[in-house]
Amino acid sequence: MGEAMSWLQAIVLGVVQGLTEFLPISSSGHLRIVSEVFFGDDAGASFTAVTQLGTEAAVLIYFARDIGRIVVAWFRGLLHPEHRGDLDYRMGWYVIIGTLPVGILGFLFKDQIRTGARNLWLIATMLIVFALVIAAAEYYGRKVRPVEDLRAKDGIIMGSAQALALIPGVSRSGGTISAGLFLGLTREAAARYSFLLAIPAVVASGLFSLPDAFEPAGEGLNASGAQLLVATLIAFAIGYASIAWLLRFVVDHSMYWFVGYRIILGVVVLSLLATGVVSAT
Repeated sequence: MGEAMSWLQAIVLGVVQGLTEFLPISSSGHLRIVSEVFFGDDAGASFTAVTQLGTEAAVLIYFARDIGRIVVAWFRGLLHPEHRGDLDYRMGWYVIIGTLPVGILGFLFKDQIRTGARNLWLIATMLIVFALVIAAAEYYGRKVRPVEDLRAKDGIIMGSAQALALIPGVSRSGGTISAGLFLGLTREAAARYSFLLAIPAVVASGLFSLPDAFEPAGEGLNASGAQLLVATLIAFAIGYASIAWLLRFVVDHSMYWFVGYRIILGVVVLSLLATGVVSAT
């Protein structure tokens, strides 16, 4: 049975979740790294998934008008074919089809995601490798297509990229935004669709993991219900601010800022692993 999580650990990890969920730097990777480096153990995949409910609640509130408009337009389009050309109707379908890859792969490989994929060697490597992918997307992406130009093909490709984030260190937003840039979308359009696309997958993952989060783990840190609640509320508050900041940031700034950070962090973690300062598992 794993050790009990302290309140300091729960608060710190809630802050980390809120700060990193929407940035293209991998929230699951950061939670794993911070847990190991500062607390000497893994908070666990279930803790990560449940606290993500806080950040996804932030998305739901921040984009409440957009979501409500999309839901109404989607049902209206189902009943009235003449409305099926509306962007909001199409966006509803794009979110649905874009969610299928991560849903299917997440279900098929759920055990590997909770165990082997949380190895710090893999996480640090993916931080660096995917930093190069983001850099390539920023360099080669034309960044001319607005959100109104989204097509079903974009949803499928960006949804497939989102599935890569099942591997800690990749980053959900990093995967989807990079795919969007490769497809010629503007940074703002790619980021906005990325946030909407994440909602079904993350909410489903968090609810699915909720029962496991209260079960004594074989290893890792065990959080109490109160600690999970506080960490999730902290993640919500900070996550809400992070959304607003990122959407403003990507309008005038490149993704290279995140590329540099990812590479530096990846190299630092690899060095800590190579010198035996931290354990990979």
